[in-house]
Amino acid sequence: MPQNSRATGLAEAAPPWQRTAQAFTAAVGSGRLDVPLPGAGATRARWAVFADLGGEDLSLARLGEGHADAVAILAELNGPAAGAGSRWGVWAANPPGLNVTASRRAGSWLLRGTKQYCSGARVCTHALVTAAAEDGERLFAVSTADLEPDTGSWPATGMAGSDTLDVAFPGICAIAVGPPGGYTNRPGFSHGGAGVAACWYGGARAVGRTLFSAASKRDVGPHALAHLGAVDIALRAARAALGQAADEIDADPADQAGEGPARSVRVKTLTEAVATAVMNRTGRALGAGPLSHDEAHSRAVADLTVYLRQHHAERDLARLGELVTEHGGAW
Repeated sequence: MPQNSRATGLAEAAPPWQRTAQAFTAAVGSGRLDVPLPGAGATRARWAVFADLGGEDLSLARLGEGHADAVAILAELNGPAAGAGSRWGVWAANPPGLNVTASRRAGSWLLRGTKQYCSGARVCTHALVTAAAEDGERLFAVSTADLEPDTGSWPATGMAGSDTLDVAFPGICAIAVGPPGGYTNRPGFSHGGAGVAACWYGGARAVGRTLFSAASKRDVGPHALAHLGAVDIALRAARAALGQAADEIDADPADQAGEGPARSVRVKTLTEAVATAVMNRTGRALGAGPLSHDEAHSRAVADLTVYLRQHHAERDLARLGELVTEHGGAW
């Protein structure tokens, strides 16, 4: 076997998380993730990077968005600067069961326990981690050098490359970032949440392009064309909603109008519905062919299916209903 073919074969044989880790490391090193901060006047440009990453590889988008979000959080809460070449994650999931607690000892903070859903567990050099302390929920910055990921805790096919593992904290030294409750009570919490929808949009756009490509090359019939028309409308609606949300964030970065929480839920819920519809219509239009014979398409569908479950479905809709009841709606 020629040497270059052998090298290609070995690269393809690497597990998904290693391939994504290499791409993430390259994206950080190249400056591709040096995006504008949310609310700094170029939020559309920030989210365009996330959408492009999502169109290439949703696992890469997950890590890239998390890194950019961490940089924004550190800036907003006056945390330590992210060093050149460092790769950050935001590990803030709080599902039932395992979690992390923080305690003081000799003037330092120590983190103990297990945090679930830690994306980039084996490639991030640092992470922002939520933990329960005596004075409330806090955010901490940690080095990942001495952490203990459970490599068997993410057997999923979808988002396999994101390496979203359970991570044990055996008394790790940490730096507090912001005050108790500061992570969720800042304007950037809503801004960052809305940014995740840009990744979903990029993934949905990639799935829809499979249908567009098929229709451009052959006669797919009127039913498939109808599905393509519906996909076009849905993706344009999501793009318009993201653009409007980005402009509103830039116009009110401190969220003095208090619209941030509702805006975030609206744009995420709309984009989740659009992405779900795009996958459904593309499948109905083209049948099993792309899922069976197009590896990139089948991976994109599997990844997007899992990634969208970061949306809280009816729970988010109920929260939006509460916000509309309290503050009204423009409609």
